[in-house]
Amino acid sequence: MKAKLIYREKFIYADGAVREMVLWQLPEKTAKESYGLKYRLYYGLADGTSVVRYDNETGKGDHRHRGKQEEPYVFSSVETLVADFLEDIEKIRKG
Repeated sequence: MKAKLIYREKFIYADGAVREMVLWQLPEKTAKESYGLKYRLYYGLADGTSVVRYDNETGKGDHRHRGKQEEPYVFSSVETLVADFLEDIEKIRKG
């Protein structure tokens, strides 16, 4: 059985920047994704430059990209994940 898409949202800001959030429910929990989700959250500029991304790519686990820098991310809940992501975007957009 494949992962089931449970949430997808794409928002384009007035300046052309893009925010996209996608979450999938895994058919079963695994040791690495004990919470049973795969996710990809993306914020980038109108020209396609990635500014911040959160994901839990297989083999890497939960992590965040800020520009070209990558760092571990500790997943606690979907609500916290989304709040952290939106907070990062707000800080970036305020400059």
